[in-house]
Amino acid sequence: MTALLDFNHREKKPTFADGVNVLIDHALVAEQATRPTRDYLGGSRLGDACQRRLQYEYLKVPKDEGSGFSGQTLRIFALGHVFEDLAIDWLRKAGFDLRTRNRHGEQFGFEVAGGRLQGHADGVVVEAPNGMAVPALWECKSANAKNWREIAKRGVVKAKPVYAAQIALYQAYLGLTEASALFTAINKDTCEIWHELVPFDAERAQAASDKAVRILRACDAGEQLPRHTEDPEHFQCRFCDWKARCWE
Repeated sequence: MTALLDFNHREKKPTFADGVNVLIDHALVAEQATRPTRDYLGGSRLGDACQRRLQYEYLKVPKDEGSGFSGQTLRIFALGHVFEDLAIDWLRKAGFDLRTRNRHGEQFGFEVAGGRLQGHADGVVVEAPNGMAVPALWECKSANAKNWREIAKRGVVKAKPVYAAQIALYQAYLGLTEASALFTAINKDTCEIWHELVPFDAERAQAASDKAVRILRACDAGEQLPRHTEDPEHFQCRFCDWKARCWE
């Protein structure tokens, strides 16, 4: 009996679009490799649940083979910057006096611990048409529809603790504690916009600052901080760039 041919599992030939995208992604990855890595602990990362991962980041520990930012991830980052620029323009047109640079033309930011902990804010609202208290920290994020809906439903503090820690820390170190921060989230799939006021949380800011001190001291002492979990298949571990190294 003659065997029937199976056309269901033939390897798909790359399309023209695939070829162009490979070129783009190779260029983006190569460009990223030329950029200097930061030599400080980023304030925007202190809300990460895993202190050991933050240690690896600060110490520039080599990532697992095959890890690192792909071309697609770099494109996602670039798109986030575009959305942030659009949000700035939209808010200004709506009557908000939103500043992204100080009088010296520099991005609003802070350095503490001899520059070993730094943070750079998206902006500061100095005047608002809707009566919100100013000056107020402004932070902007873009998210896919699922994550955006979670933020809009639960608020940034519950939905995204990493962002909440960043906001509190920046409010503290930039001296913007009297007025609630303005947090803006843009749905990348629908262009819906969520805005909320985030009151200063001194306890959250202190916890983030204490975590930074703990990480820096451990790095200086050559001590390895504990993992966030003892389950190597925890979702945060599965997508960690240092999973193999951490669990060896």
